[in-house]
Amino acid sequence: MAFNHLPAGVHDALAPLSVTPVTHSVPMAKNHRSDRSSTDTAPSPSPGEVLDRLASGPSRASRITHTEHVPPRAGRHAVWPDRIRAEVIAAVQRAGIVHPWAHQARVAEHALDGESVVVATGTASGKSLAYLVPVLSRLLEGSEAPNGRGATTLYLAPTKALAADQCRSVKELSHPLGNAVRPAVYDGDTPVEEREWIRQYANYVLTNPDMLHLGILPSHPRWSSFLRALKYVVIDECHTYRGVFGSHVAQVLRRLRRLCARYGAEPVFLLASATAAEPSVAAGRLTGVRVTEVADDASPRGELVFALWEPPLTEFQGEKGAPVRRTATAETADLLTDLTVQGIRSVAFVRSRRGAELISVITQERLAEVDRSLARRVAAYRGGYLPEERRALERALHSGELLGLAATTALELGVDISGLDAVLIAGYPGTRASLWQQAGRAGRSGQGALAVLVARDDPLDTFLVHHPEALFDQPVESTVLDPDNPYVLAPHLCAAAAELPLTEEDFALFGPACEELLPQLEAAQLLRRRTKAWHWTRRERAADLADIRGQGGRPVQVVEAATGRLLGTVDAGAAHTTVHEGAVHLHQGRTYLVRELDLDDSVALVEQAEPPYSTVARDTTSISVLETDTEIPWGDGRLCYGSVEVTNQVVSFLRRRLITGEVLGESKLDLPPRTLRTRAVWWTVTEDQLDAARINPEILGGALHAAEHASIGMLPLFATCDRWDIGGVSVPLHPDTLLPTVFVYDGHPGGAGFAERAFHTAASWLDATRQAIAACECDAGCPSCIQSPKCGNGNDPLHKRGAVRLLTELLRGAPGEGGAT
Repeated sequence: MAFNHLPAGVHDALAPLSVTPVTHSVPMAKNHRSDRSSTDTAPSPSPGEVLDRLASGPSRASRITHTEHVPPRAGRHAVWPDRIRAEVIAAVQRAGIVHPWAHQARVAEHALDGESVVVATGTASGKSLAYLVPVLSRLLEGSEAPNGRGATTLYLAPTKALAADQCRSVKELSHPLGNAVRPAVYDGDTPVEEREWIRQYANYVLTNPDMLHLGILPSHPRWSSFLRALKYVVIDECHTYRGVFGSHVAQVLRRLRRLCARYGAEPVFLLASATAAEPSVAAGRLTGVRVTEVADDASPRGELVFALWEPPLTEFQGEKGAPVRRTATAETADLLTDLTVQGIRSVAFVRSRRGAELISVITQERLAEVDRSLARRVAAYRGGYLPEERRALERALHSGELLGLAATTALELGVDISGLDAVLIAGYPGTRASLWQQAGRAGRSGQGALAVLVARDDPLDTFLVHHPEALFDQPVESTVLDPDNPYVLAPHLCAAAAELPLTEEDFALFGPACEELLPQLEAAQLLRRRTKAWHWTRRERAADLADIRGQGGRPVQVVEAATGRLLGTVDAGAAHTTVHEGAVHLHQGRTYLVRELDLDDSVALVEQAEPPYSTVARDTTSISVLETDTEIPWGDGRLCYGSVEVTNQVVSFLRRRLITGEVLGESKLDLPPRTLRTRAVWWTVTEDQLDAARINPEILGGALHAAEHASIGMLPLFATCDRWDIGGVSVPLHPDTLLPTVFVYDGHPGGAGFAERAFHTAASWLDATRQAIAACECDAGCPSCIQSPKCGNGNDPLHKRGAVRLLTELLRGAPGEGGAT
């Protein structure tokens, strides 16, 4: 029997919400605008005072496990390079910026010298201005060319919201320059009638990697004048391009460079990143060119108070009678309610779309009990909304109409939400880089700020709130991406061949794996070689072969059955677990039941309802070893890394009561299995090791299963992933290894680099896993140590003490330093 844990859609279990209401005795909120009108005489409370108020409720103070104080920092000024046009400097000064920070001036210097550069400084450090000033100066020069289009710039953002926000900023800053700078957003929301004007006349085009991949590059003849004049490519929030998505974007950028060379251009890359480890290395792997880094942050910073918050245990019991903590969702909703009542402008970041909706709904309900007008000043913001809904929310946040927002990472990435006082983070976001990025959304106008990480009931979050040094004393992670992944490279070679026939001269651009893949693409009749070039010969669009965000196909449209109204979309990869027949679906505070999921047409029909339960999908998983790349002895056992094939099928779903989490019933589903070829790390143990660890056959499955769950929960501390990026399987006797085996695999075709990182840090990773299980105060296992929120087997069987003994014995045989680091 295999016990599995598949990365799939979101199973954000509703926790017990029946808690003692908080008494709000603070003054009611005023119309709190982002510009902080000087007529307001009442001073803003300090971050420490705001935290004290949050902790003043019954038993609240004991929930704070650690408070980190980041002191304020003075800024260091410089002067702009003398090659910057005077008109641009004057425009910047009109915007209130007299002198640049030192890192901004350095970035501009490199850009003017024609050197690709990455600026990796903290949130709100002025990275945008660092690249905008040299770009605007170059566009101004280009506008004086005879045809008026002597220079162009392409801006790439990971989200539509960020591109739209940056377009507003560019228009405001460049307004004094007249028609010299013509910015325009070109994405899936751009009306058809505007697109031709953008191609012909815009000289600052803001888009995203998806549109570059699917829209611009395949239509490059129509963009020829723009590409011929391309001087700069700006890549904003480049730290988000990691894993499979980052690997795809790396190949999209190589295709862009190839077409630019075809038109005689060699653009300079200007990249902006949150603080990251080795930013120049990551930027070089992403772009394929040498990149200089500027990482010395010279901007000032207000005081930041960062609290770690652990929700309390409840009187309820979970699966197998395990103690249950109050969910991060419910706890964050309480804190957002308190902050809104105090007039503290706040954003609550949450991992899942469902979680964002829940926090918004709960907060609105509790605010309505205090003052109905306040309930309208909190909303949810997530991916999957229609474009007009997103724009309306962004305007309301900018204007100050909204005081509180529950948002997914769609709002994390640089959207200008200056004026925020506090950030709530509902669950560790997966990497320290993302944690600091989210925390940095507050205090963007230089004022002090409060950040609160609210722990989920899982091994990693529990470990972190009790080991603050793992967050505050460690550097941010390196960005992991692999452009040579054949599952990534192959479809981009087809797309490149459709754009221009491939030749041997392109091998250096696309990497060493290119030459090996071309014969395979010929054999699959995707490419055809004629003389010295490879051609795309099919009628289909070659670009459609590459799903750069790994969403598994076309997004599923969520449609209200009674009216035919489109509510939003769900990623194809998550559809089986989130919009299956009978699933509960939340959208802008309303609850719907899925009546039918049509996978052929990618449509889920829903009807509005108010069921007293939530739904959680159940699945089964099997795994087979395709090839073992590396194998290391760990005592009698083995640590291995290689290629695997994973087969998963959603087979049923549970209905859980909203208040208690009690299972009300299980319904079968008839959905097709899905197969994934990917990369995995796995370890085996022998009979002798089991005897030494006192593991008998009755508890073996539970010990392996518990170790698997906990190791998946802890891996994000060692690789730039979160637990939804990875999956696992544990088997008491695997047919390929003929031994008890635990697998942890990348949840993306071809792998994403996470399992490889796990292999290279296995001793530290598994030792931290052992410590996390052993340190948990529960008796038999709970969500804080070995239970998983997405276990396809209902967290059965699990054996906590067996897992500790098993990992101890395994680590005893690890090479070097006695098996633990």
